[in-house]
Amino acid sequence: MVAEGVYVYAVLRAGTVVPSGSRGVGSPPALVRRITQGRLDAVVSDAPPQLRARRRDLLAHQDLLMRLAEEGPVLPMRFGTVAPDEATVLTQLTAAESQHVATLDQLAGRIEINVKALPAQDALPALVAEEASVRRLREAARRNPGYEASLRLGEAIAAALTRRAVAAGQRILRELTPGAGAVAAGPEVPGCALNMSFLVDHGDADSFLARARRLAEAHRDHVELRLAGPLPCYSFVSSEAARPVPVGGE
Repeated sequence: MVAEGVYVYAVLRAGTVVPSGSRGVGSPPALVRRITQGRLDAVVSDAPPQLRARRRDLLAHQDLLMRLAEEGPVLPMRFGTVAPDEATVLTQLTAAESQHVATLDQLAGRIEINVKALPAQDALPALVAEEASVRRLREAARRNPGYEASLRLGEAIAAALTRRAVAAGQRILRELTPGAGAVAAGPEVPGCALNMSFLVDHGDADSFLARARRLAEAHRDHVELRLAGPLPCYSFVSSEAARPVPVGGE
């Protein structure tokens, strides 16, 4: 089967090094190439037929973006960004050149770190000790066991866990924000009390993550913190810039 258009991985400053022999999505992995328009390069390959979000291709896309980020700022495309042809990509680069250059300047020397806060599921003893309403309901359920009593207790525990996670997440957010150049809220995630991304200087990434881990330990009775990064700076690119060409195959 033949390729179906041009798969777009990223937009870079013109002249940014693309590691020799880089491969992308597809089976076998497609050879990556660079096309230039003005002050910008787009990193592309032939789009594989019947593109799907397979783990192999998701990892190939992400790994290439991280390798490119070692050479300079990257405007990352979402997985599955496909243009009909190179001419379409070049036309868009021309139309959005100023916007893309400004975004690349903002991202230079920086990476993204994502922080998710979830209710601490292993903190029931601390919850009971600190929440009088939960203690009362647990004592009532022990005195008069039954479905209704268990239901009320379960609902109270779930609500308290969520409330405590939200409060702890906000405290952690206030502590981490001064160490970032920018902060962006992520989409709502079921069961997640907080989903935030931080734009952090490369040189500060280790200290930022260490601070986040200390905060996670300090608040472990209230929240479970999940850290991801370094990541491509998806959260700090406008939706228009992140999808600069017609999309297909997602």
